[in-house]
Amino acid sequence: MRLANRPLRLAACATVALLAAAVGCAPQDESPGGPRAAGPGQQSCARGKLATVADGKLTVGTDKPAYAPWFHDDDPAGGKGFESAVAYAVARQLGYDKGAVSWQTVPFNNAFAPGEKKFDFDINQISISPERKRAVAFSSGYYDVRQAVVALKGSKAAGARSITDLRHLKLGAQVGSTSLDVVNDTVRPAQSPAVFQKNDLAKSALKNGQVDAILTDLPTAFYITSAEVKDAEVVGQFAATGGDGEQFGLVLDKESRITGCVTAAVDALRKNGTLAALEKKWLTDAVSVPVLK
Repeated sequence: MRLANRPLRLAACATVALLAAAVGCAPQDESPGGPRAAGPGQQSCARGKLATVADGKLTVGTDKPAYAPWFHDDDPAGGKGFESAVAYAVARQLGYDKGAVSWQTVPFNNAFAPGEKKFDFDINQISISPERKRAVAFSSGYYDVRQAVVALKGSKAAGARSITDLRHLKLGAQVGSTSLDVVNDTVRPAQSPAVFQKNDLAKSALKNGQVDAILTDLPTAFYITSAEVKDAEVVGQFAATGGDGEQFGLVLDKESRITGCVTAAVDALRKNGTLAALEKKWLTDAVSVPVLK
C-alpha cells in the first residue's frame, strides 16, 4: 500500500506511439517537496492539512533508546531534549499541535535506508550526505555538527592533541554514522576501527578497554562524559568539513510531498532564532573543546 505523503503517479503510458501523440505521461507532481518542488513550496503548505501518512496527524520517527541530550528519559513525546523540542517546534510551524504528533520507533540505519517510509519525518542525529540523499530526502539542516573524541581520563588517547596522535589508537564508532566516516576518512587509523550497532555498545567497549577512544557527535560526547562514563573526557573536536559543514537534517521519504514544507518550517525556525534558543537550552557550549588538526 502506498503511503499518503507519496505523490500520485500515473501508470506509464501504454505505448511509445501514444506517448508521441499525447502531451506526455504525467501529470507530474509539483506539490511542495515533490521531486519538482525543490523550493520552499509554502504556497500550498496549508497549516495542519499536509499530505501526511495519517490524515490530520504528523508522524515522527526516532530510534529507541532515545538518548540525552537529544531526548529526555528515553521519551521522545515528552518535549524535553533538543530533538524532541525541535520536532514539536517544526510541528507547530506546520500547523500541528502536540496532540497531533505521533511518535514511531525507527532504528537509526532504517531511517535512511531505501524504501517507503511510515513516518512523515525522522529526527535522530542523522547527517545530511550525498550518499543518503540517494535513498531519502532531507530538510535543510537544523543543527551544525562537530564530531568529537571521547577517551578514559589518564589514558594514552586522552593525551592526543592532533589527528596524527589518534592514528595508532584503537578507535570505535557506530555503524553507518558520520562519526565512523570521520574515523575512516579523516583519521585513517593504522588498525581497523571497531564498529558498533549502537552507541551503548561503543561506550561499553570504551569502559572495558576494548577500544582506546570512541567518536561521536559533540553534544553526545558531552553527555557521555558528564552522565554515563564519568571517568572519561572529551579529548577534542574535529573542524567542520566541506563548504557548508556537516548538519543534521530531518529525514523524509524520497518521494515525500511535504519535504518543501518541512524545509520551509526549519528555515523559519532558524531565521526567527528558535533553533538557536533550543540549542542554547538543551546542548552544551562547544567553545572550550580543542580542535584536533
